[in-house]
Amino acid sequence: MAEEIEYDADVIVVGAGFAGCVAAYTLAQAGKAVLMIERGNYAGSKNMTGGRFYSHSLKKVFPNFEKEAPIERKVTHEKISLMTAESNFTVDFTSPKLGEEGQDSYTVLRGPFDQWLAEQAENAGVECIYGIRVDSLIVNDGKVQGVVAGDDELHAPIVILADGVNSLLAQQLGFLPEPSPSQMAVGAKEVIELGEDVINDRFNLAPGEGTAWLFAGDATAGRIGGGIIYTNKTSVSLGVVATLGDTPKGDVSVPQMVENLKNHPAVAPLIEGGKTIEYPGHMVPEGGYNMLPKMVGNGVLVTGDAAMLCINLGYLVRGMDFAVASGQMAAEAAIEALDAEDYSEAKLSSYKTKMENSFVMRDIKAVQKWPETMEGFGRMFSQYPSMIEKIMLSMFVVDGKTEATPLKQKLMGPVKEIGLFSILGDVRKAVKAL
Repeated sequence: MAEEIEYDADVIVVGAGFAGCVAAYTLAQAGKAVLMIERGNYAGSKNMTGGRFYSHSLKKVFPNFEKEAPIERKVTHEKISLMTAESNFTVDFTSPKLGEEGQDSYTVLRGPFDQWLAEQAENAGVECIYGIRVDSLIVNDGKVQGVVAGDDELHAPIVILADGVNSLLAQQLGFLPEPSPSQMAVGAKEVIELGEDVINDRFNLAPGEGTAWLFAGDATAGRIGGGIIYTNKTSVSLGVVATLGDTPKGDVSVPQMVENLKNHPAVAPLIEGGKTIEYPGHMVPEGGYNMLPKMVGNGVLVTGDAAMLCINLGYLVRGMDFAVASGQMAAEAAIEALDAEDYSEAKLSSYKTKMENSFVMRDIKAVQKWPETMEGFGRMFSQYPSMIEKIMLSMFVVDGKTEATPLKQKLMGPVKEIGLFSILGDVRKAVKAL
């Protein structure tokens, strides 16, 4: 007869990011004993993001979080740019609808925000342990029944993995195959302190308003990826995300890309006089639906970045709202399993059902062809910014020497350099994928 295990908690949550904190909080609210383990010295110490969070999923857990949480600014200005080394073509959109209830988004700094989330979990009764790395899972007869953390073995009938991208624990279970370079990107970011009034003036913002600005082209030296700027209260988050499969060794490094973006003539005046106060780096999953791992096993659930729940569409980057929703749904599945005293994969698979019926899988499936399309869309990051630069210069440069030509001719000259049918083919592929 198998020895009966004495459990230390009903559920152990590994990782105190968005997914982990929300999962732990939801479980504690249902009266379950929860232990949350975070390898960083505090929640958020190991987390990096560009800094933009879509609020809809968190409002289901904390309806008025924006009144209490340490948010930075409400995003009311959207900018998308195509860059060459000297020029910058920007689409600039602003509307009050961007800030309406249920479709609002905010810039955040993960350190303070994750600490607030962890505090909510602790107030609900979650026991939190910081500064300890979970080295492995305890698996008996194919069932996950706890974790090995430091010198301790901690047991629970259910473990929720929220330990971020490249989860070694999910790999240990065989849930997470090694991704290809084209499915992963590396991100580097600087948080540059400027002051609230300076940011308002330079970005043309009213108090409390924020800008989300995405760049393609020279921001990544013509490679697949992009640059970002998000305005915070008294700082800006500036960074670059570059796909590993399109960043050859010996080429421009990602840190150098960040430096080049800072020094670009369209960006440098915006951050002049600023002081870098943070410089994190991070891996980013970009393979979409086709790289999702197995998320459910006997006694175990996988959430957030550990489940590769992220999409990058070039004009839109999402991951934090997926992390929140997956954490909540994992907790709900765990509650059902605990109440039934059934921790099998079959019982915990209600998590999969919840996910499939939610916006998470709906949205990720809807754009599942985009990562593959992006791989063959190199012109967007090299030739198209140059084409736009030539068109704009032909339209706006007046020197009294160049022969005047009809607008159609100004447009078609640079277009013909790439090829009209090549451009139409790229548009067709993009439309089909999106």
